[in-house]
Amino acid sequence: MNDTVPKIRIRGLTKAFGSKKVLDGIDLDVEAGTSFVIIGGSGSGKSVLLRCILGLIVPDAGSIEIDGEDILRASPARQEALVQRIGMLFQNAALFDSMSVADNIAFGLRAKRRKEGDHRAPRLSRAAARSQAGDILKQVGLDPSVGALAPSELSGGMQKRVGLARAIAGTPEILFFDEPTTGLDPIMGAVIDGLIVDCVKRLGSTAIAITHDMASAQRIGDRAAMLYHGKLVWQGLASELMHSGDPMVDQFTHGRREGPISMELRR
Repeated sequence: MNDTVPKIRIRGLTKAFGSKKVLDGIDLDVEAGTSFVIIGGSGSGKSVLLRCILGLIVPDAGSIEIDGEDILRASPARQEALVQRIGMLFQNAALFDSMSVADNIAFGLRAKRRKEGDHRAPRLSRAAARSQAGDILKQVGLDPSVGALAPSELSGGMQKRVGLARAIAGTPEILFFDEPTTGLDPIMGAVIDGLIVDCVKRLGSTAIAITHDMASAQRIGDRAAMLYHGKLVWQGLASELMHSGDPMVDQFTHGRREGPISMELRR
């Protein structure tokens, strides 16, 4: 029996918007130092789950623990301190168009408070943050000179790399990836996945990724789960996604028109 406290533990998480229940009693453990991938169709609740952990959405019921501490029942200051331990790679990178690449990364560095939420600690100066940004760009395979460019001057793959650089700024204990390969060709998608795996291992971080890309899910994940109608209908090794033996997972991962999901959609 494993008595180790998971890095992230979720129990009975529920969230509804009006009459639509988006999360319906989610139970999930993510062990420290592992990468967990969540798959599921549009509207299945994947993004809502991440936003609940980030504190952007307040769930209706349940608990979300980080290192055994329930963030939903912590004080506002403590909630902020816990969330500060999370880095996020947003879908489409979500870079600030008005800032240079270096300033985008520096923003993440300067916004980061010291561990344990010490609000008295001075923030990093802009000059120091920009200097560090060059080193972080190297970690995602970009020359520091890219820091002088605007996001609009970058290709989609380069924007993803910069988004990853901003996410790992401040060496977060937890990393979230929202559809990290969306809009990329298969080769660049594999490159980004490789960078993600390298960064997670180098930092010793715990990661959660949501994706529709089955190749990406298997490259990034140690374990995986499928969300359907707000419930986790399957959990297992990411390497088993394509041959899980579960009818819903098999239909989704192989993109089959016929199966339990399509039959429900026709009703």
